[in-house]
Amino acid sequence: MFTRRITLALALGLAVAAPAARAQAPSGKVTVVTSFSKDVTDPIKKAFEKAVPGVILEVQNRNTNAGVKYIEETRANNQVDLFWASAPDAFEVLKGKKLLAAYKPRATGIPARIGSYPINDPDGFYFGFAASGYGIMWNERYAKANKLPEPKDWQDLAKPAFHDHVSIASPARSGTTHLTVETILQGEGWEKGWRTLKEMAGNFRSITERSFGVPEAVNSGQVGVGIVIDFFAFSAQASGFPVKFVYPTVTTVVPANVGIVANPPNGAAAEAFIEFLLSPAGQEVLLEPGIRRLPVNPAVYAKAGADYPNPFTDPRFQKMIGFDVDKSEARTAVVDTLFDQLISFQLEALKGVTKTLHEVDAALAKKPNAQARALADEARALIAASPVTEAQASSPELRAAFTGGKEKGARQAEVEAQWASFARDSYAKAKAKAEEALKAAK
Repeated sequence: MFTRRITLALALGLAVAAPAARAQAPSGKVTVVTSFSKDVTDPIKKAFEKAVPGVILEVQNRNTNAGVKYIEETRANNQVDLFWASAPDAFEVLKGKKLLAAYKPRATGIPARIGSYPINDPDGFYFGFAASGYGIMWNERYAKANKLPEPKDWQDLAKPAFHDHVSIASPARSGTTHLTVETILQGEGWEKGWRTLKEMAGNFRSITERSFGVPEAVNSGQVGVGIVIDFFAFSAQASGFPVKFVYPTVTTVVPANVGIVANPPNGAAAEAFIEFLLSPAGQEVLLEPGIRRLPVNPAVYAKAGADYPNPFTDPRFQKMIGFDVDKSEARTAVVDTLFDQLISFQLEALKGVTKTLHEVDAALAKKPNAQARALADEARALIAASPVTEAQASSPELRAAFTGGKEKGARQAEVEAQWASFARDSYAKAKAKAEEALKAAK
């Protein structure tokens, strides 16, 4: 027993005497939950494992909302080291629930802001590694074949020419689409923003389950136009697809983030991954054709092509709206549920009345008719109406319907049923008005 104690003491002494760097040298497996596709994660995984020998990056792909829920549900027996996604409000949710660990990266050369938006969480719970903007992507061959004009702004997608040619992902299942929807609501205001969203939606062909389903459909020519995050278009262009992209007037640029999950199984390796992402070598990986994201280190753009968007020097980015992440986080569930109940689940009805209104507009262009115009305006007002005001959307009462408590399910179901009924009734009345307008216009 005495000999064993001496051996243990010697071992402990050697461990204490070992250099700190050696004691903290990362090794083993580091697990990341991410919403990014393999096109993004595979090149970064390869470069990271080469830069940090002895560490294997395990990637678990989940959409943003599912990733947040998974980390919440497994907090008692956490097996995840990192959360890695584009939506800053998702990180705010995790931070608020004490599911992220604070850290101070050693990387240098990264400014405090990109445009008007802070790159890192001021409390050190998550860090921007790339920037992202939101806009419109289209297939040039498809556009030419279907005689579609080049879109420049969100409202362009509400024009008759785009009917049944536009695709978007559901914001309830795509963090980047949620940010796009929220950007329109913040930039245009709640009432006008929902009007714009529903007028565009009347021309949607489809609403996909995952965000990368939209650029895939545009790349292949299954659909002409997609509402996407910018790097989907940039990487498609670099791969040779005949696509173009535009940042609308009302849009924003925000960081895509990475953070260490609270109580990580492999904290040293998690820190090493963050340091790699923020290092010049990690930032340069973002320039690869298959990724084409916007680095947060301005110096890295010297290695990008002349046509590569640079949010630190391009005046377009300085004009973008200042995104309020706190407002977005406070009403995420409300906005996403409203979108589904007013648009996703009522898409055919919305498309039907929109098509009729396009026919009314065409008839009125040939022969003006005041009665028909008034009826069409009434129909559009019915479509644009929202069952919730902006103040209500962020109210504690409505938030309580979607969070916490045993009564959550029943209360949420009740609210959703009310909104669905509101949409059905509004669109049915709008359809009747539109049809009456069409008769009067002919």
